[in-house]
Amino acid sequence: MNIIYWIVFGLIAGAIANFIAPSSQGGILGSIVLGIIGAVVGGYLGQKFFGVGVTGFNVMSFVVAVAGSLLVIFVSRLLVRG
Repeated sequence: MNIIYWIVFGLIAGAIANFIAPSSQGGILGSIVLGIIGAVVGGYLGQKFFGVGVTGFNVMSFVVAVAGSLLVIFVSRLLVRG
């Protein structure tokens, strides 16, 4: 069930990340896809290192998902500029 939370939060987090740091490459759809990947990464890393993951619809899960999404979007933009 956690993967569904990660996907839902990733959709939202990708849209928020695109709003925070818009990109002409990939647009909002690309940011949403990276947001989903980022939510999964954030959930995994948060659980692994801090014991906090994406566990349901709560504030901490949302923060972890958004942080992971922003991290993945930031790294992808660094690699694309490369």
